[in-house]
Amino acid sequence: MDKKELEQKVDEVLDRGILADFLPTKEEFRKKLLSGEKLRFYIGADPTAKALHLGHAQNLMVLEEFRKLGHEVIFLIGDFTGMIGDPSDKSSARVKQTRAEVEANFSAWKDQVKNILDFEDEENPVLIKYNSEWLGKLNFADVLELASNFTVQQMLERDMFEKRMNEGRPIYVHEFMYPLMQGYDSVAMDVDVELCGTDQIFNALAGRTLMQKLKNKDKLVIATKLIADEKTGMLMSKSNGTGVFLDLDAGNLFGAIMSQPDGMIKPLAIGCTRISLFEIEEMMKLENPRDAKLKLAREIVKIYHGEMEADKAQECFINTFSKKELPDEVAEEKATEGEEVLNFIVRVGLASSKGDARRKIEQGGVSIDGQKITDIKQILTKNLFDGKILKVGKKN
Repeated sequence: MDKKELEQKVDEVLDRGILADFLPTKEEFRKKLLSGEKLRFYIGADPTAKALHLGHAQNLMVLEEFRKLGHEVIFLIGDFTGMIGDPSDKSSARVKQTRAEVEANFSAWKDQVKNILDFEDEENPVLIKYNSEWLGKLNFADVLELASNFTVQQMLERDMFEKRMNEGRPIYVHEFMYPLMQGYDSVAMDVDVELCGTDQIFNALAGRTLMQKLKNKDKLVIATKLIADEKTGMLMSKSNGTGVFLDLDAGNLFGAIMSQPDGMIKPLAIGCTRISLFEIEEMMKLENPRDAKLKLAREIVKIYHGEMEADKAQECFINTFSKKELPDEVAEEKATEGEEVLNFIVRVGLASSKGDARRKIEQGGVSIDGQKITDIKQILTKNLFDGKILKVGKKN
């Protein structure tokens, strides 16, 4: 592509509204992208869950845009770091996972992201790497050498560690090792750019430090915004009922998007669809936010399941919730914020016992506005239950 076209495509990526921080600067990053140099990008994820979510998807879609610009991109599976767990934003240490658990989790990931990352391109495919390839070979002397590049004071600058100290909660030595390991990933792969969420900047900067000290090379760090309700600032997460996972079938994925609060419409459209900013602005002008949400849900389902399945999911949703293809009588119950779904189901008589409720959830028989509840410890939040239809089997 010519220089003008390259500038246009680069600016489309940089100015879409997904990228939040550029270290050292946005100007330096843009200059690199326009230089004609083929850069090596990477993004990493620890397989601590069986499914990736839309937050991962947003970042991977950005990674794919850089691949389309001709750069080498790596999707790093943190199979080694995943056994320890990232302490970022955790008030206590993560439970360490076994290798078998980690392997079981990442085995399905490639299938989940095959429609947003091109692993099959003949000239420039997305590369998959596993950090056990190098971290598993380090000996204790190597670890001490890496640790000598950082101070305890630097580690304690992390907000979550400071918070734990103030609350008298323990900080384990192995948690200090996590930024070192993630930092060494950059060295082992000799990357030019790390793409991460804003919650990972500390770890990414550890990699920048190691690249400077061990390779005399300046790695750029590009951080994406975390997906958050633009009205309340609440982050998308499983705990508050807004998490959306990529292993959902078309119908449940559609329902999960429709269950999002109105303040999530624009952030999800910008970060998790391929529609233009102009189309998004036009969508946001629709009088009823529900109409914008229908378009958003269809666009997201189309990416992961194709246009035909997206159309079916939309039709099913409209038939069920708009055309009232529900029983004429739906009991209305008052839910308590913070109550477990398990307890609520029993309390309102939709299950005979907690054991019965647990079985119904595990068998996929419990949904809220068409979105299946899969976590038996799911907590009810206002976003999750307010004005929604809870379905248990054939009962509402």
